[in-house]
Amino acid sequence: MKPLREVAKADSSDAISAGRAAWAKARRIVIKIGSALLVDSASGRIRATWLNSLADDVAELRQEGRQVVLVSSGAIALGRHIMGLPRGPLELEQSQAAAAVGQITLAHSYQEVFRARGLTTAQVLLTLGDTEERRRYLNARSTIDTLLAHGVIPVVNENDTVATSEIRYGDNDRLSARVASMISADCLVLLSDVDGLYTSPPSSDPNAKRLDVVREITPEIEAMAGDAGTELSRGGMKTKIEAGRIALAAGTDMVIASGKVLHPLKALRDGAPCTWFLASSDPVTARKRWIAGQLEPRGVVVIDAGAERALLAGKSLLPAGVTRVEGQFDRGDAVIIRSSSGYEIGRGLTAYARADAERIIGRHSSEIAAILGYEGRSELIHRDNMALTRK
Repeated sequence: MKPLREVAKADSSDAISAGRAAWAKARRIVIKIGSALLVDSASGRIRATWLNSLADDVAELRQEGRQVVLVSSGAIALGRHIMGLPRGPLELEQSQAAAAVGQITLAHSYQEVFRARGLTTAQVLLTLGDTEERRRYLNARSTIDTLLAHGVIPVVNENDTVATSEIRYGDNDRLSARVASMISADCLVLLSDVDGLYTSPPSSDPNAKRLDVVREITPEIEAMAGDAGTELSRGGMKTKIEAGRIALAAGTDMVIASGKVLHPLKALRDGAPCTWFLASSDPVTARKRWIAGQLEPRGVVVIDAGAERALLAGKSLLPAGVTRVEGQFDRGDAVIIRSSSGYEIGRGLTAYARADAERIIGRHSSEIAAILGYEGRSELIHRDNMALTRK
């Protein structure tokens, strides 16, 4: 294992250039905001000046045509002040009650600052199961995709009012990484009270060095997060490393940057100190690799020659090109795509369960609503959810 300071040695100019390139190309961005940045600890109220500066930054990103999702803490911090709960750790029931009260204030605050800039927000509350259980994952992904397609800014938080200790993320670093992975985001921004990952806690080690770029979560990188009892770990760096692991596996770049300044996203764009975690592939490539090699197929879809030509030309698989289905699969399950002669063309995630798929195969997409009684997807397997083994 290399000494930690050797890991930190890198060409800063190259690292900064790589980070700026990652930021410039990002079209779908998830931004995580912690309670300490958003809520004043003394008054228990929203830091209005800071939030307005962030809203200015997000509005600028939207003007550039980028899609933005916010993952925001703050509900419990706001709610405990409104309810007059004491400082210090809260019982689970108290936290849930505080979250229920604080969510209203939190959502209203975001609604007001973005409405003033001509933007619409939506509140999305998730639990661990929403990103772990396949059908709920698909529903959550579809909802956020639809909001983004309509120009809405989703504001995501863990649903603390119903989540128990057994079904919680427990921190918004990992939640934001799961959201970024789920929606195939290009970039995840963790706004923090520190400006990046250091070789050791900078508050106690004057020789601590900040890393400009991380390309892989190695044991050396994990060691920088510290053990459970260290100051840096208590500050949340351990969960940020875990978030980085999730993001990189999904092909999403991640950056840890200071949120203690006004206009933190503008500062990031202008080259403020930070640590970039750069993925080795883009989200689409990572997703297709996951579909091709990490999911157990639940069934088979057999297609005709016309559909095979369409798939090889980069098209989605429509029901009209399917001749039969095999196996027992549900919506979102992986299935093998076979040609009429029996060889495997690829794998993909089906938009329909077996029972509904059988009813629409061989039919035109315009007939789906009449056959099933609801307006389903026009594709049986969308090209973004497909990995071809035959080119």
